[in-house]
Amino acid sequence: MSRARRSARSLAQSARALLPSIQDYRLLPRTWRGDLVAGVTVGIVALPLALGFGVSSGLSAEAGLVTAIVAGILAAVFGGSNVQVSGPTGAMVVVLVPIVATHGAGAVVAVTAIAGVIVVAAGALRLGRAVSFIPWPVIEGFTLGIAVIIFLQQVPLLTSPHTVHAGDHSSNAIIAAVQSVAEADWSYVPWSLGAAAIVSLVMLIAPRIHRALPGSLIGITVVTALALIIATPLATIGALPSSLPSPSFPSLDPSVIGQLLLPALTVAALAAIESLLSARVAASLADTGPYDPDRELVGQGIASLGSALFGGMPATGAIARTAVNVRSGGRTRVAAITHALVLLLVVLVISRPVGAIPLAALAGVLMMTAVRMVHASTVRAIITSTRADAIAFVITALVTVSFDLIVAVIIGVLFAGVIAVRSLSRQTGVRREAISGEAVDGDERIAIIAIDGPLFFASADRVFEQVASLTDVSVVVLRMSQLELVDATGARMLADIIQSLERRGITVLIKGVQPLHDGLFRRVGVLDSLRHHNHLFTDLPAAITHARSHIARELAA
Repeated sequence: MSRARRSARSLAQSARALLPSIQDYRLLPRTWRGDLVAGVTVGIVALPLALGFGVSSGLSAEAGLVTAIVAGILAAVFGGSNVQVSGPTGAMVVVLVPIVATHGAGAVVAVTAIAGVIVVAAGALRLGRAVSFIPWPVIEGFTLGIAVIIFLQQVPLLTSPHTVHAGDHSSNAIIAAVQSVAEADWSYVPWSLGAAAIVSLVMLIAPRIHRALPGSLIGITVVTALALIIATPLATIGALPSSLPSPSFPSLDPSVIGQLLLPALTVAALAAIESLLSARVAASLADTGPYDPDRELVGQGIASLGSALFGGMPATGAIARTAVNVRSGGRTRVAAITHALVLLLVVLVISRPVGAIPLAALAGVLMMTAVRMVHASTVRAIITSTRADAIAFVITALVTVSFDLIVAVIIGVLFAGVIAVRSLSRQTGVRREAISGEAVDGDERIAIIAIDGPLFFASADRVFEQVASLTDVSVVVLRMSQLELVDATGARMLADIIQSLERRGITVLIKGVQPLHDGLFRRVGVLDSLRHHNHLFTDLPAAITHARSHIARELAA
């Protein structure tokens, strides 16, 4: 078979791996009952969240529902996880609020479409494993920051019956919350706080009565019923459509695309990170089969594109809903598809009653969701682990709340990377060893230098300073049998050491070059820096004998 044909065949196989397959449903004959039950359960849990996230984003409850339905189905079919449940999430809402404030609600559809294309491209380029480079403290700091923002974003819903539009307040959640309190309608606040408190209380009590009780939906139902019975000033969701909107391509004005590209990149990065983290968590909850991170990206990108066609918002994998799916018995994609169909049924059958839900009740659901995102035991474990991890956690959380989610992740990863490199560099050992056995005249002129551990760019200068500063010696034996990681900078530094010592008239011998380092040493010039090819040894006694012969000639002269 020719190389071109093999390449084409490999490319075709790689492309097929990113597409749906009948094998995705091989367990369905055994799991379909559990999948249907799990799908209905997740649909009930997802309803108030989809409505709430749609409202909190600055769009509408309809946008949240449309996203949960359309993206939920597409991500389930095309994604790389058997149990991932996708839709609108709190993290995405945090990103969308400033986009709506800056560019208007109409720009979200275009941003969603552009982000979808970017995420599909990332999957096609096999970038799915990149999430493994994000350290755990950074992920948890990111989660804490998102939880704080989601909680604060509900404050405007509790302080005024009037819908807060993008641009009315700052895009920063802390400042917006303060502004809302300063402008609060204090005759309205007791009603809204009461509604939110009832929902929160039900969400706390329901799981204690029975684990399967949907506390958020029960709480919302109770508050809605009370609001219909008692005359209250509580603002409601309002009229919802009784069907999905007709699909249409978002208008992408070339002059506007440039302005939306950076927001779209932010949305795409967040969608990728959150979806891959959720899929990874789901794979650890139960034996649901492996997940394909590259296919997951393709699926999430297609889901966002589909959501944009129906006027929705960007979609991501939802960790909480995915966990409910797995714990409720979901094992195949049918569970996530069922969840989306349950939400579609809500739109087709009971959209009118849903429109009567008070916004304060949704705020209560999202506030409790935010609180449950943060686990005290996890925070305690990170804070008490190492100082570097604790600092990475705190910095990521603070930057998330104060500035930007993606910037927070980048800063957190960079900080953790710097600390990891610093820690790794400290493992590089440079020490002078004594010559074993009976001493010979002139042994004090021989320096055996053992270099062990990783030798790379972060430790190269320190090693150079320690070795090149040797004095009162005539021969230096570099022991390298314990070297681990060596990069080009470390290898080049060894060549510089040899050249520096040789210029001073000090003979350099090398002992114990490992086979995995031999090629790099030859390419970078380490071995060529030796005065003679006989100055390379495989065992220490032979190197010492050769060094003593140099000293003997020096003493004889």
